[in-house]
Amino acid sequence: MKNKLEVLLPGMKQSKLFTKTTKDAPKDEVSVNAQLLIRAGFIDKEMAGVYTLLPLGLRTLKKIENIIREEMNAIGGQEILMPSLHPKENWLKTGRWDTMDDLYKVKDASGREMALGPTHEEVVVPLMQRFINSYKDLPFAAYQFQTKFRMELRAKSGILRGREFVMKDLYSFHLTEKDLDEYYEKSKEVYFKIFTRVGLKDVTHLTFASGGSFSKYSHEFQTVTPAGEDTIYVCSKCGLAINKEIKDEVHECPECQNKDFIEEKSIEVGNIFKLMNKYSAPFDLSVKDESGEKKNVLMGCYGIGLGRLMGTVVEVHHDEKGMIWPEAVAPFKVHLLSLNQNDKSQEIYDALAEAGIEVLFDDREANPGVKFADADLIGLPYQLIVSEKNLKENKVEVKNRKTGEVEYISLSSSEVVKYFQNK
Repeated sequence: MKNKLEVLLPGMKQSKLFTKTTKDAPKDEVSVNAQLLIRAGFIDKEMAGVYTLLPLGLRTLKKIENIIREEMNAIGGQEILMPSLHPKENWLKTGRWDTMDDLYKVKDASGREMALGPTHEEVVVPLMQRFINSYKDLPFAAYQFQTKFRMELRAKSGILRGREFVMKDLYSFHLTEKDLDEYYEKSKEVYFKIFTRVGLKDVTHLTFASGGSFSKYSHEFQTVTPAGEDTIYVCSKCGLAINKEIKDEVHECPECQNKDFIEEKSIEVGNIFKLMNKYSAPFDLSVKDESGEKKNVLMGCYGIGLGRLMGTVVEVHHDEKGMIWPEAVAPFKVHLLSLNQNDKSQEIYDALAEAGIEVLFDDREANPGVKFADADLIGLPYQLIVSEKNLKENKVEVKNRKTGEVEYISLSSSEVVKYFQNK
């Protein structure tokens, strides 16, 4: 019964973790996110732009996914899961079969051609044709977390730029442009909530970008970091930003009319578009309004790449020793380090796990230097150290990974639990 119970607890023993930390990352990885995530055993590189998510990395990705899910549900999104394999006919209808240069095309033994989905407009619109029958069915929004495939020739930034990656895409459907505009503004608000929750609040900017033929502007959410491949210009007064590709035609801030901008390197962590009828028209996704007039359904799309967001968090939150995870997305809250004191550490581990406090227990037969180095590399928010010296003083040591601050608290398991419950 005890073994079964342990499986259900929010804890993990490091001795049971099949992955291992390493001192060196692959020589062809130049980005900080890839180097640290690989060294800490969060991901493993299959080939350029393609990675396996290992247990610690998958826990972090699921934390990010659940934050996004909560915020998508808050604006009325309904979760679905669409296929990654798309019929060629759908892509021919929108004209993107021949114009999208990063589209993976596959052919089966019968000669039938299909696409590995890089995005899902060509699937979601035909899907909604089967369910949108009246203007009374509008507005609504559907979203998914799905694996995408893009023939990325510059896959060199770790999980920031992948050929296969998980993306959240939400599609909204509207009768009027006014209704689309209102939902679009709501999406801006929840995107900022998401980036705040994952620890990117003060470094992420709403950024004006070119909208293409169907909209004057789209919007990106850009996180400032030296690792960024994009260049943005941030308004010195209100913090709004402009993408490099449209800077020549925008001479003052669209929000506050300030003309002073600061050039920054950044990573795009999300984007939102008003698609209007660009994809609904080719499939004749339309309804009659209250007056009986036929109208194309208007659409918006809203994307966030989960791996890219995870990699960006690493780029922003790290030091020379390793990663420093914000608590909301850390795979575990506490890293319990037993320095040859496994019996007392086991007692504390059991108490924390029973209380629902996520804990990684380093119970390995390894010297303290190795344990401390691995703990800093993995970067959980709190390190809880049980040593012979601390036990003699009837205390345990708590180190904050971000600030380096150290506290000594009572050795009592119940007191340790209370301490972390209050954090």
